[in-house]
Amino acid sequence: MRENTKQIIQRIGETDQLYLQGNTPKLALERAELRMQLVTLSIVRQEQLHFLQEAVVLLEQGRIEFEEMPLSLYMNLSMHLAKAYMLYFEITKEQRFALITQQILKPLIHDQYGDIYFFLAYASAAKSEMALTRHWLTKYSKTADFDLILVQEHPAFHPFREHDWFVHLVKSKAH
Repeated sequence: MRENTKQIIQRIGETDQLYLQGNTPKLALERAELRMQLVTLSIVRQEQLHFLQEAVVLLEQGRIEFEEMPLSLYMNLSMHLAKAYMLYFEITKEQRFALITQQILKPLIHDQYGDIYFFLAYASAAKSEMALTRHWLTKYSKTADFDLILVQEHPAFHPFREHDWFVHLVKSKAH
């Protein structure tokens, strides 16, 4: 077992003990992030799905359990939840996880959080929805969070690379 994996597992134990003393949205986020790190480190599909299930439960619980929390923390919990569902999609190739991502993020659309547009574009691309992919990528390109290299290299957008709108979007941001 790698040293990094051991540290993550140790921290999971510590945060689970903190949870027994009382949960907070920040703690829920950290506990979920740790499990998502294990998903990316694992090469065993069943382990990945198990850690993702745990992460989703923690994130959902963190989003609804508390009446008051800063908007930025709620958005962070929501973005991590979207990432978890897109990891589910990557592992299973089931489009329903892209749909769930869209359902989580659409009510939260706000220009301050450009990553929402990226994940909506990603989910739309996963569902082969070209018009929506274009729409969300265009919105994403107008935010401060826009990452040209990420858009160019992300495998979800490869089917669109030859389309005029994609080429134009990339060229307009490259200059």
